[in-house]
Amino acid sequence: MGILSNTTALCQFRVAGDLPAGDLYPWIAENLAKQAFEPIDHGAAEQSTGWVHLDDHRQMSFDVPAAFWRDHYAVFTLRRDQRKLPAALLKAYLQVAEHEYLSANPGLNRVPKQKREELKEAVRANLLAKTLPVPSAWDAVWDTRTGIVSFTSLSAPIIELFETQFKKTFEGARLVAIHPYARAEALVGAELKPSLERANLATSEAAIDLIRSNQWLGWDFLLWLLHRTMTESSEYRVNQAGPALADDRFVAYLNDRLVLMSAGEAGTQKITVAGPQDHFREARTALANGKRITEATLYLEKDEHLWKMTLKGELFHFASLKAPKVTVEKGETVDERSEREAAFYERMFVLDEGLQLFDSLFATFLELRLGSGWGSELTRIEGWLEE
Repeated sequence: MGILSNTTALCQFRVAGDLPAGDLYPWIAENLAKQAFEPIDHGAAEQSTGWVHLDDHRQMSFDVPAAFWRDHYAVFTLRRDQRKLPAALLKAYLQVAEHEYLSANPGLNRVPKQKREELKEAVRANLLAKTLPVPSAWDAVWDTRTGIVSFTSLSAPIIELFETQFKKTFEGARLVAIHPYARAEALVGAELKPSLERANLATSEAAIDLIRSNQWLGWDFLLWLLHRTMTESSEYRVNQAGPALADDRFVAYLNDRLVLMSAGEAGTQKITVAGPQDHFREARTALANGKRITEATLYLEKDEHLWKMTLKGELFHFASLKAPKVTVEKGETVDERSEREAAFYERMFVLDEGLQLFDSLFATFLELRLGSGWGSELTRIEGWLEE
């Protein structure tokens, strides 16, 4: 599910560190070229990782702007090719090699340990040379105006691979995850920053501590939004910068699926409430019994446009993000490259607008959660759960 797919996944980072002053294009081009993907089709290497073009994963040259530059966006794809050997296959061929070795050395009852390791490496190399590498690819979009990078995988190992490759490629720069607390810091106004700092339960500035110690942000946000979905108006106003105009109206609500969890002496308990919901009775019972919403399907509507996503409450990752559809025209009279670029800009417009609506929704919650009115709001929510 790439960035241009109708449904994708997104996690976001902010670029930190020492970046060159002025135009970033030549610096990004040079560094992408140094860490470009190198094919392993005709060798026996087990793995290769590097950068390729967004539009064509077979292209790995970054010597022209069209390869990766789109106005203020730098776009590139992380490609990893891997050869994988089933353990059973390696074991079977190793047994054959050991049998042949013992046949050639009748004085031995078993293969010496060192020789066995040599045979294993030889068999492994031989099988790898006969195995085709399996390619995988994940897109990255770097908005050089805001310094935000969007990446299309939510897998922890793949995210770690991307962070490592980014740091290796762009020396002096690093990626800082935009987790709930980091997003809150970026959204609240100066008058609420002291309240946010007081509410911060982390004891260090380490990202993992800020995430784990401030899970209340995701829990309270999803609880508040569920209560608003069922009891009050689901209409909100745009209050963050982006493609949509300030004060534009939009609708936000939860539906279809909630994941709730609780941790106790018996271990972690998890329930999933799925299907269209009229009253969320099962979810309300679970919440009244101490469970927390950790994941939910969120809908955002503005004019005739709809965004649907699964929000991961702990990290604010966006899974199965479906934005208004963007189509690529095809035909003999259509310039394919220009059409792909136009589709990219349109796609980024609708994604940026959807994230702008989400940030506006989260900022609305933060204003209440960090202000003086949260106590009475929480009382109303608890009363609703007890009904």
